[in-house]
Amino acid sequence: MAIIAMVSAKGSPGVTTTALACTLSWSGRTVLAECDPAGGSVLSGYLSSLEIPPIGLLPLAAAALRDQLADTFAHQLVDLDAKSPGQRLVLPGINDPVQAGTIRPTWEALTAFFADLEHREPGYDVIADCGRLATSAPPWPLLFRADLLLLVVRAATLRTIAPAAGAAEMLRRELTQYGQGPGALGLALIGEGAYSRRDIGQRLELPTLIELPDDRRTAEVLSDGGGTLRGSQRLLRSAASAEPAVRDAISQRRAHLSPTSSRGSSRA
Repeated sequence: MAIIAMVSAKGSPGVTTTALACTLSWSGRTVLAECDPAGGSVLSGYLSSLEIPPIGLLPLAAAALRDQLADTFAHQLVDLDAKSPGQRLVLPGINDPVQAGTIRPTWEALTAFFADLEHREPGYDVIADCGRLATSAPPWPLLFRADLLLLVVRAATLRTIAPAAGAAEMLRRELTQYGQGPGALGLALIGEGAYSRRDIGQRLELPTLIELPDDRRTAEVLSDGGGTLRGSQRLLRSAASAEPAVRDAISQRRAHLSPTSSRGSSRA
């Protein structure tokens, strides 16, 4: 794999929780990059019990302006798994939306660097938590370059599903014009409701690649910290079971793209 970006239409459908669950449960080496222009939440949530210095996306963006990404990257990461060092890492996001303006000119360079991580030794996949599309400055270069772009949707009610219809249409349009085409787009559904996976997929005209249960106990630990991941952990098991479908979707997508296909966009 390479870059998997996750976004939501509006509200708080669980993008960060989904991205973190996949990072903690998937088999490959993974970097969770908090790329939400509204600010990251892993340091203040899941990792809130740790004292971590101000590292992450902002210093990395500054390094991009100095052409020092490779030298700086490793120093901006937090290891999520003490039992398997270097397997599951997080790049903390900005802590103030005002800082999004500083990051914006560097998205092209950051995206190219993230894409290259797959080919390094050791190689890493990147799961990019890009937050809500409703922000004033989504990280478009990253969304356009993603091998897979997942729209995270809560399946509870029509109220939680309806906003995703407009978001899906906008993403199809933007990916067609600037990115790798709408085939990179899919769904990550959370919870259950009156509408089935098939109903939601047909309404949004997107395939469902990840389905997560409404496991509130595990989700609270991933979102807010202050607890331990134990017990049934249905959320993590479901995230782990989705990995083969995600990998297969990326493999099929890459096979479909010709070697001369566009690998990015000039839009920033």
